[in-house]
Amino acid sequence: NWLYNQRQQKKKRKLDESSEKRLRDVGVVWEVHSEKWEKNYLRLIKFQQREGHPNVPNKHIEDGINLGDWLNKQRQQKKKRKLDISR
Repeated sequence: NWLYNQRQQKKKRKLDESSEKRLRDVGVVWEVHSEKWEKNYLRLIKFQQREGHPNVPNKHIEDGINLGDWLNKQRQQKKKRKLDISR
């Protein structure tokens, strides 16, 4: 789609600055996966603060998202040494 192509152009440093600025001004998220990860991380913090622990049940839904499934995937990524250490 068009927005995907704009993101790809930006990644390749081929998107001109004025286009990038205009898209940023209307709220385009450039790093979709990072944005999603951050939102899920905030859901995990919210869960931990409310429940007093971070042990999310496998099928637990938080804000419409299966937080338990997301957390299990993070654990699997860590075991495979594929979890981004900056996270």
